Amino acid sequence: MYKKRKILAIIPARGGSKRIPKKNIISLAGKPMIAWTIEAAKASQYIDTVLVSTDCNDVKKVAFEYKAEVPFMRLDAADDYSPVSEATLSALLQSEEYYGAYDIVVQLMANCPLRGVKEIDNAIESFFENNQESQVSFFKYGWMNPWWAHTINDGIPSALFKDVGQKRSQDLEKLYCPTGAIWISQSKVLKNYKTFYSPNYRAQEINWISAMDIDDYEDLKMAEALFNLNGNIL
Repeated sequence: MYKKRKILAIIPARGGSKRIPKKNIISLAGKPMIAWTIEAAKASQYIDTVLVSTDCNDVKKVAFEYKAEVPFMRLDAADDYSPVSEATLSALLQSEEYYGAYDIVVQLMANCPLRGVKEIDNAIESFFENNQESQVSFFKYGWMNPWWAHTINDGIPSALFKDVGQKRSQDLEKLYCPTGAIWISQSKVLKNYKTFYSPNYRAQEINWISAMDIDDYEDLKMAEALFNLNGNIL
């Protein structure tokens, strides 16, 4: 059933990251970071085309090395402020000029390298089985419980949630955080709303390791440790 739908995976990977320069191609567990996402996407039994959207020739070179498609350079949304969905939509529109129309677009962030092909295929299956318009990956908060979040000003803490301080953690409602690991949309829905957060978007839960976003060097150290513990994510 799924193979009757033409599926494009887009890996947004601009070159101008600030906290970790050239983050998307920095070495992680013996490979450029983006390589883990390319390999997982190419191993999917459902994805037809794996495309890297970038404004950077160094990223393009690495993407070619790992056999992703890079038929064009990113035209816009390569700054620090544009939502990544804009870059993905732009890449979708450019891609359709090269390859024809796609039914489904899967956005896979290069800085979520611990998500493997199993998580990608499970997400695609869930998307079809539940007849989704758009789907965003989430993970459940664990020991870092946001119910206990405080602000601190001049050493004075102030709880954000005033009525939960005396409750046990097991009595608090479970909270979830979106992650850039696997976002999926019908192409027509993404074109219409220009975001994966369309009015009828749904959540797909994945585990916190697969969900990990690497934004700074501390995240990178944690990812290296998780790779050492878990081995090959594929």
